[in-house]
Amino acid sequence: MDIAELLARYDREERRDVDEAGMRREVAPGVVRLVDLVGTESAVIYSELVAQSADAVIEREVSHFDRLGHSCEWKLYAHDSPPDLGRRLVDHGFMAEEPEAIMVLDLAQAPEALLLPVPACVRRISDPRDLADVTRVREAVWPGEHQGLEQRLGHLLQSDPERLTVYVAYAGDVPVSAARIQFSGSAFASLWGGATLEEHRGKGFYTALLAVRVQEAIRRGARYLTIDASPMSRPIVEKHGFRLLTTAVAHLHATETDSARS
Repeated sequence: MDIAELLARYDREERRDVDEAGMRREVAPGVVRLVDLVGTESAVIYSELVAQSADAVIEREVSHFDRLGHSCEWKLYAHDSPPDLGRRLVDHGFMAEEPEAIMVLDLAQAPEALLLPVPACVRRISDPRDLADVTRVREAVWPGEHQGLEQRLGHLLQSDPERLTVYVAYAGDVPVSAARIQFSGSAFASLWGGATLEEHRGKGFYTALLAVRVQEAIRRGARYLTIDASPMSRPIVEKHGFRLLTTAVAHLHATETDSARS
């Protein structure tokens, strides 16, 4: 797996030409946007800017999403240009989150440990009413960060079920770990939302959810699996053969209404 070639393919298929469920893709000079069709959390997923015009493009995008009443996440990758784009985003009111490692697994080389039968404690969530179990897990791990998530996932499960699969792992009847996998129709499938209750970590629940998603991706013909890994999850996926593709930092710009409230 040549990382440089794979990164170019990732940029093309998962950023520049992306087709994400629940989002409308828009192309404007220098950027590709994803406009939220379910809620109000839109994004700039790809940019190709030069120093001379970068500030004007940022101002244009901020104004565009303000008119929509949407917040904007500008996902800035380490190789994006110009090199000082992160500083420019902050200067225009974006707030930088913690860096994430974009990890990738060649599914043709998936380790045997992830191909073993998945334990019965892992259940696929197909009824939107059961998404409350996902919220319970995520709220316990990251309190107060999940407004609208249940609505979004429920909408996608009903409107576009082939693009999203949600799993929960249980200890008895108690939901203790949750995660999902998304398909975009490209060579890549992506892992999202992995969370495990602190008292149940180190017991194999996260690995079981990783395995069930790897196996689904293989069955459905994906070639690569990616994850935007936090410092907590990176060592786990690295242990299972994921390699570093690049790094990225989400820069968030609130709506004018949200800014006024704060």
